[in-house]
Amino acid sequence: MSDPLSDSTPQISQAEAANELMRLARTIAHHNRRYHAEDAPEISDAEYDALVRRNAELEAAYPHLIRPDSPSQAVGHEVAASPLSKVAHYVRMMSLDNAFADEEVAEFVARVRRFLALPEDAPVAMTAEDKIDGLSCSLRYEHGLLVRAATRGDGQVGEDVTANVAHIADIPQQLTGKVPELFEIRGEVYMSKQAFAALNATQVELGGKLFANPRNAAAGSLRQKDASVTAKRPLCFLAHGWGAVSAVPGATQFATMERIAAWGVPVSPLLARCESVEVMLAHYRNIGAQRADLPYEIDGVVYKVDSLDWQQRLGFVAKAPRWAIARKFPAERAETVVEAIDIQVGRTGKLTPVGRLRPVLVGGVTVTNVTLHNRDEIGRLGVRVGDRVVLQRAGDVIPQVVENLTRDDPGASYAFPDHCPECGSEAVAEEGPNGIKEVDVRCTGGLVCPAQRVERLRHFVSRAALDIEGLGEKTIAEFFGLGWLESPADIFRLHAHRDELLTREGWKDKSVDNLLAAIEAKRAPDAARLLFGLGIRHVGAVTARDLMKRFATLPRLREVAVA
Repeated sequence: MSDPLSDSTPQISQAEAANELMRLARTIAHHNRRYHAEDAPEISDAEYDALVRRNAELEAAYPHLIRPDSPSQAVGHEVAASPLSKVAHYVRMMSLDNAFADEEVAEFVARVRRFLALPEDAPVAMTAEDKIDGLSCSLRYEHGLLVRAATRGDGQVGEDVTANVAHIADIPQQLTGKVPELFEIRGEVYMSKQAFAALNATQVELGGKLFANPRNAAAGSLRQKDASVTAKRPLCFLAHGWGAVSAVPGATQFATMERIAAWGVPVSPLLARCESVEVMLAHYRNIGAQRADLPYEIDGVVYKVDSLDWQQRLGFVAKAPRWAIARKFPAERAETVVEAIDIQVGRTGKLTPVGRLRPVLVGGVTVTNVTLHNRDEIGRLGVRVGDRVVLQRAGDVIPQVVENLTRDDPGASYAFPDHCPECGSEAVAEEGPNGIKEVDVRCTGGLVCPAQRVERLRHFVSRAALDIEGLGEKTIAEFFGLGWLESPADIFRLHAHRDELLTREGWKDKSVDNLLAAIEAKRAPDAARLLFGLGIRHVGAVTARDLMKRFATLPRLREVAVA
């Protein structure tokens, strides 16, 4: 077998490979948390897939360096702190391996033949269906009655959303017809494109936070501690498989999916049985041609070996079945013009350039802003105001500039600021422990900088931190502007401004009392959430939990820190 690194990347030493695998494990774990636990992805699906593929390349070349925390050994993400109860899955909810080219699909079928010791020309029937961009959910039916619903979580433990799915019309409380004693139906909870647009329109009217895409809207709507909120959101469900069962009502994937549909649970109308690689690829292109007209977002096509006997023989690798693969769609692109470049200052002082774009439709979504990440990325792309760029909404998540069509045109390069635009403090790229300057340029003003103070306050009340209902981004900015909030401690003194708040537009007795009650309820927060909420650089949610497990209390941690 040839070295998988030899064709695409320069040879690297074993030590370099070990270091890169460590960085990849940490980076991918971070993005898993952002996507699965916080419903707030920072990178596109394409960028994430590239990280995972690089990890796989290195592990194939150096299998003895595979780490226990490798992304190849895990599914989804550990369930974050949540008001929803945790639920253990009787049968793990697995992930899927991906294919990005026709040749990879053909190789997948060839691998199946080799594993099963079949002749090279032996037919291998597959099912093919559209891959919905939603939130995975498992529905446990006993004697035909729905007794529990749970999200995927890390594949072994998810969140109990039984009360929430009761408000999803596609999910029956009781199955019809002859049903096995136990049957777990698995599928995707999603929000249609039309419902997503209507929800965001309502959010605009209410001054609420807009959802980035239908997947985030579905996840945020389903994972509510108050099921009445879910009831107001038009969620849908499509089944694509099953988990723990007392009996399977068919010998094939296709036949069993037909039985699930007969019980009253929707399955994809594009589900088909394919007898050859050529038919599989043709169905992929057929689904791709319909993509824009489908009522829901999809990001690929899933192929599964049809024979359940063969599925059982093929089994699983660490996090995915050998008998299934997802063929992903290429990212959608469009051209537009950079009309301005603004600098945003984050809670840790990071200066992030944001391109303001001439509005353009990409993947069914109008895009007006795009992050340019940092000074180095602007330099790499050569982006300036007025440039015509190619925009990609990879994986239908976060838009990114992938090409500057006018970088060779005459004109001065963009001058990245060397002072904070908010407070005027010097902005510098700090040196890391290895003596190499970081790519991020940061404001040195600290708490003198009003932008950092506001962002730290927003972080403190965010869902992953204290999760104070009613204190959204706009409210924090309003109270900061009034001089009521300077530090997190001031949040717990807002009751002193009750009378003044009642004079503000949009505030009534009930809304003010609800806000103050929500604040009062968080006076004794979970220590790990409080530590994370303080916004200390390099102390994320996982690090905060680990520190609290080790030191138990914040006073004890403070003693150790100053010792």
